[in-house]
Amino acid sequence: MISVITCTWNSMSTLPQTVASVLAQQHAQFEHIFVDGGSTDGTLDYIRSLPHAPRILEDVGGGIARAMNAGAELARGDHLCHLHSDDYFLHDHVLQRVTDHFAQSEAQWLFGRILFDQGGALMPEPFIVPDYSFQRLINGNFIPHPASFVGTALFRELGGFRSDLKYAMDYEFFLRLGRRAPPLALKEALAVFRIHPGSTTVKNRLASFEEDHAVRLSFAGRSWREQLMHAARYHVRRRRLLAQMAQD
Repeated sequence: MISVITCTWNSMSTLPQTVASVLAQQHAQFEHIFVDGGSTDGTLDYIRSLPHAPRILEDVGGGIARAMNAGAELARGDHLCHLHSDDYFLHDHVLQRVTDHFAQSEAQWLFGRILFDQGGALMPEPFIVPDYSFQRLINGNFIPHPASFVGTALFRELGGFRSDLKYAMDYEFFLRLGRRAPPLALKEALAVFRIHPGSTTVKNRLASFEEDHAVRLSFAGRSWREQLMHAARYHVRRRRLLAQMAQD
């Protein structure tokens, strides 16, 4: 069974599509866990009315990392994923595909790809996805959170997401995962990430970039050559981001 964990906060504008994509899943066992941060827009009434009797944690404060960890503590599935209320599964056989991949491999975690939903139009990822290696992951995060699935026991063994991080908690967790065990990296798209001005990474792009870099350095090698390489990449990427933000 797969535990699907959805964190919500005043999410009625997007949550029904998220829920519909979960309820549509065919030929797979799953449970749906909701972690709400104190919604006042009808989100909780909507969740309580759902026909599949989801499990609900209410008034969970302390940030998104704490909410995701709280949901994982309730998980009864062999594997779990975090599908936020901004995101949704791409098709109705996602969980079946994931279950089959786990059954046919020894991997303890896996990830696929995503599409971007921009105003209802689905768009591919705007970069060439590299083949997975731990070193490539240190160089930059290319693992999409909505399309990642991890063994529940392994998630708990590693302690979940760091609650002291505001933006890079998923990247830092993937690095700890990659250091612990290699993933099964799929080329197929599994989920859709909705782009809108309220997204945390959209609103706080520079702060997110800086926190990503700090996390990256904590896993990078300490040789002067590797540190110099990351410093050079940091300055190039920062200039590129600032230029892009100036155009938006």
